[in-house]
Order: sequence, then C-alpha cells, then structure tokens
Amino acid sequence: MPAVDKLLLEEALQDSPQARSLLSVFEEDAGTLTDYTNQLLQAMQRVYGAQNEMCLATQQLSRQLLAYEKQNFALGKGDEEVISTLHYFSKVMDELNGLHTELAKQLADTMVLPVIQFREKDLTEVSTLKDLFGLASSEHDLSMAKYSRLPKKKENEKAKTEIVKEVAAARRKQHLSSLQYYCALNALQYRKRAAMMEPLIGFAHGQINFFKRGAEMFSKSMDGFLSSVKDMVQSIQVELEAEADKMRVSQQELLSVSESVYTPDIDVATAQINRNLIQKTGYLNLRNKTGLVTTTWERLYFFTQGGNLMCQPRGAVAGGLIQDLDNCSVMAVDCEDRRYCFQISTPSGKPGIILQAESRKEYEEWICAVNNISRQIYLTDNPEAVAIKLNQTALQAVTPITSFGKKQESSCSSQNIKNSDIEDDNIVPKATASIPETEEPIAPGTPIQFDIVLPATEFLDQNRGGRRTNPFGETEDGSFPEAEDSLLQQMFIVRFLGSMAVKTDSTAEVIYEAMRQVLAARAIHNIFRMTESHLMVTSQTLRLIDPQTQVSRACFELTSVTQFAAHQENKRLVGFVIRVPESTGEESLSTYIFESNSEGEKICYAINLGKEIIEVQKDPEALARLMLSVPLTNDGKYVLLNDQADDTGGSPSENRGAESEA
Repeated sequence: MPAVDKLLLEEALQDSPQARSLLSVFEEDAGTLTDYTNQLLQAMQRVYGAQNEMCLATQQLSRQLLAYEKQNFALGKGDEEVISTLHYFSKVMDELNGLHTELAKQLADTMVLPVIQFREKDLTEVSTLKDLFGLASSEHDLSMAKYSRLPKKKENEKAKTEIVKEVAAARRKQHLSSLQYYCALNALQYRKRAAMMEPLIGFAHGQINFFKRGAEMFSKSMDGFLSSVKDMVQSIQVELEAEADKMRVSQQELLSVSESVYTPDIDVATAQINRNLIQKTGYLNLRNKTGLVTTTWERLYFFTQGGNLMCQPRGAVAGGLIQDLDNCSVMAVDCEDRRYCFQISTPSGKPGIILQAESRKEYEEWICAVNNISRQIYLTDNPEAVAIKLNQTALQAVTPITSFGKKQESSCSSQNIKNSDIEDDNIVPKATASIPETEEPIAPGTPIQFDIVLPATEFLDQNRGGRRTNPFGETEDGSFPEAEDSLLQQMFIVRFLGSMAVKTDSTAEVIYEAMRQVLAARAIHNIFRMTESHLMVTSQTLRLIDPQTQVSRACFELTSVTQFAAHQENKRLVGFVIRVPESTGEESLSTYIFESNSEGEKICYAINLGKEIIEVQKDPEALARLMLSVPLTNDGKYVLLNDQADDTGGSPSENRGAESEA
C-alpha cells in the first residue's frame, strides 16, 4: 500500500504557522470526504428504498463511484487502488441494471449501515474534535493575552501565579485537544479507504446471495476480485491498528513532559541561555501604533532568515520581511509597564520596532541573536564558530590580564600629543612606551559605570556668562560656544558602553583591556541598554550631546585626552583616556568606551586632527600648511573627507565643502 500522509504529533505543542497550514489541508480533505460520504449515502439509500427504480438507482450509484476520482482530494495520494476498484464496481453497477429486485434487509445490513456508521462515528468525531481544538486555542490565546499584560510590580505576585497556572492549564488543554484532533485526522485517512470498500463488498455479496440467476456471473467473475479487495481492506485495518498504537505511545510520551514545557516563564537560574545564536524563531508580541497615544500588541510568529527579520501570521503560507538586521542595534526598553521588551533600531539610529518576549530566556536569546546577526556573522564560512569565539573573547575579559602580547598597531591608535607629526598628510601613530609585564593597567575589581550622568560642572559651563538659558538646559540657538570659534567641527552618532578608572595612559593597550572588561561585564550581567548620543569633535573639546534635547551630557577638554584608539577587529568600537586633575593635587585617569555607527578610525582621525590644530595654532606657518592639507567649509572650519566623515555628521554645507575640496 502507498504511504499515507500524516500530521506530526511532535508539532502539536509548538502550534507553528507551518503546522497550522498543514492542518488546514487535512481539514479540507475531511470536509471533502464528508461531502462525498453524504452523497454516497444518499445514493445507497436510494438503492435501498427504490425497489421499482433499481435500475436508475444503480446507474446513479455507478456515476457516483466514478465521481470519486474527480473529487480532487487535498490528500489524494495513494488512492489509485481505491479509484481502480471503484471503476470496476461502476461497471458491475451497469450490468446490474436489469437484475433489480428487493434487497431490503441485506442492503440495509451490508451496504447502508457501514456508511452511516462511518459518517456518524468517524466524521462526527473529527468535527467534534475540531470544535474542541478551536475552543482550546481561543482559551490559550486569551490566557496568553492576560499573561502578556502582567505588570512588573512585585505586589502582583499572587495574580501572576494564578495567571501563570491559567496559561499552563490552557496550554495543556490545547496540547491534549490538538493531539486527539491530529490522531483522528491521521486515522481518517485509513478509515476513508476502508469505508469506501466495505459497503460495496456488502452490496456485492447481497446480490450474489439474493439473486440465484446471477450466481454464475458473480461467483465466477467476481470471487477472486472480491477476495483481493477484502484482503486489501484487512491490510488497511492492520496498518490502522499499528498506526493507532504508535500514536497512542507517542501521545503518552509527549504528555509526560515536565511542567516547564507549559509554563511560559520558567526559573531563570535553571534556563540554559544560548548566546551564540545566528538564527531564531518563536512567537513575539509586536507593538503597533493605532493613533497618537494609542497602541496595540499583536502576537505573531517571527523568524530570522539571513540578515532579515521575518514575520508570519498564523495561517499564512509564507512570512514577510519586517526589518533588515544588518548593522542595526538592539536594546532593552521599558514599554507600557510590560516585561521583556526590546527595541531594534535602524543603522542610522532611528527607533524601529518594539517586541516583547514571553520569558526571560526568550528575551535574552532574541537580543543576542539580533546582535550577532547585525554583525553579519552569518556571512562567514563558519558563523557558529565565529559567534562562539566572540562570546568567549568577551567572557575571558572577566579576569584582568596582567600582561599583554604585542599587537599590531592600527592607523587609529592614539599618539603622544607632545610629539605629534604634522608634516605628513597621513596619520601615522608613533610608538608608545611599553609598560612592564608585572604592571596591571586596570586594578582588579575596578567598578564600571554603564551610563553617563550630567555633572554639575557642565551646567555651570552652559550657564556661564551673560547668555540666557532655557529652563530645560538648552541654549537659545541650540549651539555651543566653543563650536562657534572652533576650526574643526565634526559630529558622530555613538552609544556609550561604559567607563572605568585606569592606572596608566602610556599605551593604547589599556583601552583594549577596558573594551574587553566592559563588553564582558555587559554580557555576564545581561546589560543590553545603551545611551545614544551625538559626539561633537572640535579643536577644543569632545562633547556628548543628547540627540533629542540637544543638552550636553559630558564635555572633555581635548588637551585632557591622552590616548585614543579603535578596536582592531570590531571597527565600530572606539575609546579614549581622559586625565583629570583632582583636588588633592594628583591626577586621575578614566577610560570611556563607545560604539559608533561608523568606523572608529574616523573618530580617532577627527580627535588627532583636533590635537594637531591645537599644536599648530602656536606656529602660524604650520597652521598654514595644515589648512592646505585639510578641506575647509565656507566659515573656515575643518571637516573630514567624504571617505572619512560620518554619514550623519556635519552639516550639508560642510559635506558640500568636503566634496568640492576633494
């Protein structure tokens, strides 16, 4: 016998759109079979009740048997033997048109009754299980909606526990009803074949036993054929019983799982979080704005495909593109008092979609997966190994390193500001003094600050002088005093990762070590939130500006920057060391680490150019040579060339000046 299409019971709990699509095919097949069974039963009842119209009734039955081939069943694979058998019986019906007589009792017992039993027992069971499955799915969706609206307040722990139990019970109920429904649909594929054969065998035997005149015809020409058909039906029954046993065993195994399978938010301590994912699938809640202040949340099935985030509604055949993940950024957000929310922003820094996961494990794995995909790891030959290596590199930074291997210096390494070379157009970092192997650049246990707090001195700097200031901290024209008189003005979009105190600034290795420890601390403590700012580089200061309010978050004198460097592998990481005098007369050193939308070398280039301007301002001839080597805007400010400027930095006039000068 040909193989029969089946629904996989293992996919019942996941309830994915693919499983729902396959389920709709089986439901369509069951509906078609129900219609055909009703029509077949009507034809047989006409044979039973129409003694005087036996010829016409058998002729109609013959046509109805031929119509099985034209029913276009969605799961018609393997019905060739059934079709050929029905064709043969159709010919027999044509021969019996002239041999009509009463077959009341025998036709009622052997022909009409099996079809009625098949319809009332099997098809009705499938219809009932379908309704139960729909009700269980609706209850599960309602419980998940209530669970998704749970607030983060601790005083609601009792309500949270009740809702979690309700979700688990609804999920178990849906799982049980789906398993029963799947088993019934799978069994229907076997019963359908047997149900088509049994009434015809009964009809044929009734004709042989009742009609003495047709005994010779039936006994000689149909005994062998009926025997083979009977054997085929018995083999179908054997297969059905074997398949039913397998499905019962599989159903018991699937129902014997622990409660953690049904509970949406299991214990975080026991959850195994995979941070090396480059592909991820699962249900998430998508936030949609329906008005100026109103929003709705929709539970959809999301999956990643290469560098794209795809979404597939339940019942849809295929998914659609939601957002391109290449070079994007992902961070945790607080949204409408909901838990486990995160936001995916575009490469330009524009806020994108906001999603909500159903558990802490899903929440962290989605953030890690999107972050890995945004680095375009999936384009490498072995993306899994690359992801594991990057995460291991971050984890290794937990233990402070007391000695450093010799690393290849990049063009973005910081220079000694006292011995800068301005005669060459290309920036060539000078060799920095090496530190002893026994000296640690960062003291063990040094605390890390993950957010920038506006210092009190910054407000004094903004309000100093006779300028009127806005109560919200903004200046009258949105500009900064030092930017008006500066020869250099360049803007970059950066995200602050962390800062920490260091013991030395004699080499760029201290910046690399700070990068490792900051990234490792973020990975270990699950800190995904980052503060986005605009970094303005002038010939006097480095200023961090809030992109929305234009308020200065931090300001550093360019002369206090003693080291600056970009990461040698992750080109978007950049850091610098600040030397600040203390009230005790000593000086403190702090390292600040950022992630830029552009390459960190561009920021290093701008900082180095600002330092050169400070040096050459003391020498008019050197200043003239520098002005010839670097393009200027119409108002006399230095700008970076097109291949070195940030995509979002600088004004349109500066960019046009750079293009014309280039």
